[in-house]
Amino acid sequence: MRMTLEDAIPRDLQDASAEKRAALTYVVEAFVEAQLDGLDGDCMAQAALFAAFQELVATYGEEATARYAEGLPEKIRSGGFSTAPRH
Repeated sequence: MRMTLEDAIPRDLQDASAEKRAALTYVVEAFVEAQLDGLDGDCMAQAALFAAFQELVATYGEEATARYAEGLPEKIRSGGFSTAPRH
């Protein structure tokens, strides 16, 4: 299934700053381009996560990044990264 820009915008995007919305647009466009070039979405997701955590560690350090990551399971389970409406 190919991702489109509209599919990738999180439900709570209206709360994000213009800079965060622009950054997300760049990332989503990279995913779309990679898929058009035949790269698997899972491969891109793994690479994006690695790059994102590498940047967070460089900016905030290992401990702060680890604390941030500890909150991800609940955000995932509660639909924080889902783009489809939840029933």
